[in-house]
Amino acid sequence: MSLNVLVVDDSRVMRRMILRTLGIAGLPIEEALEAGSAEQGWELLERGDVGLALLDINLPGMSGIELLEKMRGSASWQDTPVVVISTEGSEPRRRAVERHRAGFVRKPFTPEALARAVVDAVGAAP
Repeated sequence: MSLNVLVVDDSRVMRRMILRTLGIAGLPIEEALEAGSAEQGWELLERGDVGLALLDINLPGMSGIELLEKMRGSASWQDTPVVVISTEGSEPRRRAVERHRAGFVRKPFTPEALARAVVDAVGAAP
């Protein structure tokens, strides 16, 4: 299993930490795409072959939940595995994530928690 991963977080440091954590966990990443906003994330989705999206909730402009809803409403991206990685863990937000068939990892996270969520989302072990 080799993954093309899209990481959408407004913090460049957090995007790098997420990608580094996936590497430490032994998850094979073929290509990593990074976006600082949901709008940039959508543009990258439309241009590339993304096999997994990792989204923050709190983003400038469109939120990660709105991007997830947009993905689920698109024939091209409705079945793409998504894991939401956020400090925002309120019950309504978590229900929205679950309703859109996405995994959830709360920041700060351990490499094991992130790896487990990614494996659950893509349906295969590294």
